Amino acid sequence: MAPQQKRSGVVSKWTVLLGILAIGLLYFALPEKLTIGPSWLLLAIEGIVIIPLIFIRRSGHPLAPKTIRILALVLLGAVTIGLVGSVAQLILNLPTEKGTSLLRDAALIWGTNILVFALWYWEIDCGGPQKRHLSGHKAIDFMFPQQADGNTTGWVAHFVDYLFLAFTGATAFSPADTYPLTRRAKMLMMIEALLSMMVILLLAARAVNIYGQ
Repeated sequence: MAPQQKRSGVVSKWTVLLGILAIGLLYFALPEKLTIGPSWLLLAIEGIVIIPLIFIRRSGHPLAPKTIRILALVLLGAVTIGLVGSVAQLILNLPTEKGTSLLRDAALIWGTNILVFALWYWEIDCGGPQKRHLSGHKAIDFMFPQQADGNTTGWVAHFVDYLFLAFTGATAFSPADTYPLTRRAKMLMMIEALLSMMVILLLAARAVNIYGQ
């Protein structure tokens, strides 16, 4: 691996860790009526999975990429369940939500939605970071503009690129400059757009209800 690509990979991995931590913090900020279990549960699950991985890696005997990927998918599954549960609880608690608290809670869930799916896109594209490197960062699940010519320049997608993809999916409900190429990528983008649309429609419905009173 070229030094520049190696540095980019390290930076992107730390960005991913920050993204995971941000999801836990956003979930922690939600009231417990909108969470599955205590609001600190997701942070605890993240700590149980991530902290041992960091120590194992620093010990000089890192786990096999396949094992790390399985743990990553388990963690992603946990945060996705938390996200879907929060959207469901927001729907159930809509009649009792006040205007200010509803706006705050909806913003937290909407931000969580973006981060969760950015992580999904990062993890599923070409089978994960390791396989992306082995394939020469060719377009497999998503095609970024830099990959349109077969990625002859060796361009590497960072986590921020997947974060932007998730952001546009949650705001425009469609891709901007990056296109899903596989069914699993399309399904993930559909689910993200649906969850985002539900949160926005709930806000609009409650606003109309408050205005009409």
